[in-house]
Amino acid sequence: MRSVSPARAWQGLPRWQVLDTSFNAGENFLKTWQVWLGDVQRPRLLHYVALCPRAPQGNDLLCADHHPNLHRPLAQALGDHWFGLLPGFHRFLLADGQVILTLCVGDALQSLRQHQFQADDIILSPADLTVPGAFDVQNTWAVKALTRLCRRGTTLRGPWPAGADRPALSGTLRACGLMTRDDNAHMAAATTADLLHARFDPPWTLKTSRQTGTTALPIQRCAVIGAGLAGASVAASLARRGWQVQVLDRAAAPAAGASGLPVGLVVPHTSSDDCTLSRLSRAGVRLMLQQAQPFLQPGVHWSAPGVLERQVGGTPQLPAPWPPEGKDWSVPASNVLTDADTLAVGPALWHPRAAWIKPAELVQAWLRQPGVTFQGDAEVSHLQRQGEVWHLHSSNGQLLCRAERLVFANACAARPLLDALARHDEALALQLQKLPATRGMRGLLSWALHDDSTAAAAFPTCPVNGSGSLVPHIPTAQGPAWFMGSSYQPAHHFERADSDNHDRNFEHLQQLLPELAGDLATRFASYALNTWKGTRCVTADRLPLVGALDEADFPSLWICAGLGSRGLSFSVLCAELLAARMGAEPLPVEASLAKALHALRG
Repeated sequence: MRSVSPARAWQGLPRWQVLDTSFNAGENFLKTWQVWLGDVQRPRLLHYVALCPRAPQGNDLLCADHHPNLHRPLAQALGDHWFGLLPGFHRFLLADGQVILTLCVGDALQSLRQHQFQADDIILSPADLTVPGAFDVQNTWAVKALTRLCRRGTTLRGPWPAGADRPALSGTLRACGLMTRDDNAHMAAATTADLLHARFDPPWTLKTSRQTGTTALPIQRCAVIGAGLAGASVAASLARRGWQVQVLDRAAAPAAGASGLPVGLVVPHTSSDDCTLSRLSRAGVRLMLQQAQPFLQPGVHWSAPGVLERQVGGTPQLPAPWPPEGKDWSVPASNVLTDADTLAVGPALWHPRAAWIKPAELVQAWLRQPGVTFQGDAEVSHLQRQGEVWHLHSSNGQLLCRAERLVFANACAARPLLDALARHDEALALQLQKLPATRGMRGLLSWALHDDSTAAAAFPTCPVNGSGSLVPHIPTAQGPAWFMGSSYQPAHHFERADSDNHDRNFEHLQQLLPELAGDLATRFASYALNTWKGTRCVTADRLPLVGALDEADFPSLWICAGLGSRGLSFSVLCAELLAARMGAEPLPVEASLAKALHALRG
C-alpha cells in the first residue's frame, strides 16, 4: 500500500472531504486551504469537517503565533464570521463557497455520530485530553466512530499520540480496518516513525448499510421550478458544486411571489428550551449573513444593525443558563441598550447579529451566478420522464427544459404537479403520503415614506420585531421608507379588504411601539399608505420541506419548499442541506436537526 499525500490524491476530483479530529486554533485547516489555493488541479469543492470540544476565541484564531503571514488573510476571512459558537455544528462558506468548513463544537464522539458522510482524508490532530469531550484515538470507541465515516481507501495521518503504546494502538486501528502495516517498506516506515499513516482497507466485506446516504449523485443538469428565495438559493448552491442549473418560473421576472417582499428581517428564533426551530434558525441566519455580505450592497440592499424584539406577553425567553457564546446572538435588551426612548417599549431582547435584507436583490444575485440560467414566462404544466431525463412542458406542450434532476421550489404549486405524476407512479404516490401538507398564508405590508408628515414621529433607529415588525429607514427609489406588517390570513379564506389588513397592522403597531402608533394614527386612519401583498407557503410545524421524493439509489425528484415567514433565515440552510444530500457531503447541521426538515417526515 503506497502512501499518497492529499495534495496529490485530490487532483482531478470534483471534491475532497477532510475530517480533522481536533480544530485547535485552525492550523491544519488553514494549511489545507492554502495548499488547495495553490494547486491548479485542485478539486472544485473542499469540505473540511473539524471536531472541537470548545471553540477558540476569535483572538486565538487570528493570533500571529499560531499562523504564518501566509495564512493571515485566510484566518481573517474566517474570523469575520467567528461568533456565537454554541455547542453544535457551524457551517462557514469560504472562497466563494468552494471551501466549506463545518465546525463541530462539543463532545467528539457525539459529533461523529451526527455525521453521515465518507471522508477522503482524516487528520489526526493532537488534542488536549484534559478538556472534556476531546477526541482520543486510543479509545476504541473513538476509532470505531471514525471508521464509520471512512470509505475503502480513506487515509488517516498525523503524529503518534504522546506516550502512546504504539503496538497496542496499531492493533486497535487494524481491528477497525485501518491498516498501518503491509509489505510496502515505505508504509512500514511511516508507522514506526514520528508520524502515523494508516489506510482504511479492512480485509472483510463492508456491509451495504454503511453506504446508505453516502453515494453522491453524478454532477449533471438540474431543473429548478420556482425563482424565489428557495429556488434561487438551491440553484446557486448546486452551481457552486459544478451543476448546470436551469431555473424556471411562470412569472416574467424572478422573485415575483412572496420573495418579492420589499424588505424582510433575518432574526434568530429564541425559546426557553432552545428548541429545534431556535437551533435551526441560528444556523440559517449565520449562512444568510455569509451570503448577504458578498452579494448585496451594504446600506442599500441589506444592513445588520441588530433587531430589537419585544417580549409580548412575556415571550420569547432566552434559555437558562445562556452561555457567553449565546450572547453573540441574543441578550436582554436592558443589558446592552441605554437609549431611554428605545427601552421605553418595555421588556425586549436584543439580537446584535440580526439584519434587514431586500430579498429580490439577493434572488437576482444568486441567479446571476455562473452555471445558473433563468427562464421566465415558463409555467411548467406537465412532466415526463424519458429514460434518465425529465422533460418539462408548458400547458401548450412546448418543451421548456430537459434535466436529469428536478427540484420543486415553487411553494404550494409543487403539490399539484407531484400529484399528477403520482397518478401514474404507485411508488411515488406512496412516498407522497409522507410529505406534509402545505398551505398558503396571505400577508400584507403597510408602508410609507419618511416624509415631512412623519418627521417628528418616534421611529426607532433599528427594526423592531415582536407583534409583527416595523422596519424603518429603508432606502427606496422614492426615498427612505418604513414598513409595518405583516398580516396573516389563510389563502383559502375569503380575502380581507386591504383596509382591514392595514387596521390589523396598526393594532400590531400599537402593541409593538405604542408611542409611534400614536404618531401614525392619522395616517393609518386615512389609509394614506402603500401596500405590498404576497402569499407564503407554510407547513403545519412551520419547518421547511427539504430532500428527495423518490427512493431510487440516485433520486431524481427533490423538493425545497414551505419556508413560510422565515425564507430569509432558512433559504441558504435549506439549499446547503439539499446539496449535501445530493452530493453525499457533510451536513450543515447535525443529522438530528436535519431530520426535522426531511421532506418525507409525515
